[in-house]
Amino acid sequence: MTVNLTTCIIITALFAVATAVIAFIAGIAHRKKTAEYTIGSAEQEAKRIVSDAIKTAEAKKKEAILEGKDEIHRQRTESERELNDRRKEIQRQERRIQQKEETLDRKTDSLEAKDETLNHKMKRAEERLSEAEALKKSQFEMLERISGFTKDQAKEYLLNNLENELTHEKAVKLMEFEQQTREESEKSAREIISTAIQRCAADHVAEATISVVPLPNDEMKGRIIGREGRNIRAIETMTGVDLIIDDTPEAITLSCFEPVRREVARIALEHLIADGRIHPARIEETIEKARREVDSTIKQEGEHAVIEAGVNGVHPELVKLLGRLRYRTSYGQNVLNHSLEVAYLAGMMASELGLNPTIARRAGLLHDIGKALDHEIEGSHVDIGVDMARKYKESDAVIHAIQAHHGDVEAKTIIACLVQAADAISAARPGARRENLENYIKRLEKLEAVASSFDGVDRSFAIQAGREIRIMVKPEAVSDDKMTLLARDICKKIESDLEYPGQIKVTIIRESRAIEYAK
Repeated sequence: MTVNLTTCIIITALFAVATAVIAFIAGIAHRKKTAEYTIGSAEQEAKRIVSDAIKTAEAKKKEAILEGKDEIHRQRTESERELNDRRKEIQRQERRIQQKEETLDRKTDSLEAKDETLNHKMKRAEERLSEAEALKKSQFEMLERISGFTKDQAKEYLLNNLENELTHEKAVKLMEFEQQTREESEKSAREIISTAIQRCAADHVAEATISVVPLPNDEMKGRIIGREGRNIRAIETMTGVDLIIDDTPEAITLSCFEPVRREVARIALEHLIADGRIHPARIEETIEKARREVDSTIKQEGEHAVIEAGVNGVHPELVKLLGRLRYRTSYGQNVLNHSLEVAYLAGMMASELGLNPTIARRAGLLHDIGKALDHEIEGSHVDIGVDMARKYKESDAVIHAIQAHHGDVEAKTIIACLVQAADAISAARPGARRENLENYIKRLEKLEAVASSFDGVDRSFAIQAGREIRIMVKPEAVSDDKMTLLARDICKKIESDLEYPGQIKVTIIRESRAIEYAK
């Protein structure tokens, strides 16, 4: 019984072991199949990756080949272009060298011809020199026989005479140098004195080219400027005067080299401030009214000058021109005051000489009448004055005095000489004139003349002390497209014709108006 139980146990154990071994072997077989499947999948994936890599490499290879071909084509094109450029340059150089060779050949032929001519002339000169030497020798022999001097004695005699002549020439030259030195010293002294006078009156330009208009309050500045600056732009455009609105309390500065414009702007601005209605239409109306007031003042000043000078029968147009001289300066000197001063001096000198003082005063008063129009009419103020005097039937004595007062023609009458002398005395009075101001005004007048010389320009105004020129053009003659070209042409003419410091701004204004009246 016991043996059977043990045997059963052993058999059971063996069966269990066998089952475990079989299960182990089955697990190993399953794992092997799984591994083999995994390995197969990995091999297929690897093959796929390799295939994709090969395809990608092939594509990149083709792309690289195409890029290489493009680069080669581009470099080949650039090389061919560069080669063509070099060929063209070589051809140009060859043509230039050929032209130079042709020129050199022509010059060589010309030089050979000149050389041949020169050799012929030298041969003739040598022959003539030989003849001259023979003639000189014979003349020396003849002179020795005639004079009784030997060659050395004659030479000593000539040297003594030459020494005496040189001593005289030396003394004459020394006197000339002394006179020249004295004149140059006097000229330098006059220049030094005139420079000192100019420096003493250095602030005269500012006083003569600006006016200050008082304001009731600082709020008025904003009203004068207007919305987006339209009011101040209208005033500057219509008058040609520069309005300077700065931090100065209750004041506006008017700057312009031309006193008539500045006076018109001053009167108009004072009327606008007093009226309070400030807008472009009112500004235009007020400026026209101010111009009429200034014209009336000019007429009164001319009549007053005629009365002061004691001259009668002057033509009304000449009286107006005399009044315009009230607003004209010459080298900083007021021309109307200068003309009255010349009239007084010429009249007094004529009285002392027993001549007619009335004619002398008349000639002195009218001698600079051309300066009232020299910025409007081409020519010097002398020629303009002569034309005006002839036009309004002045006497021949007065016309000749006007024509000769600057020495343009020879003074043939005593009256003309007296006017010359009086003009020089008035101008030479210490502090009476300064050249700097006159040059400054002439530069501004030339600037306006250059701008006005172009077709289509209506008016031009130099402002900002000549740093800007504002030009009003005719809208029917100059279109918007032509304005830029016109500005460029004016700039080029200013650069070529004028001399000026710094730069000049050219502003062209084109304005079209349509006016109708409601009835």
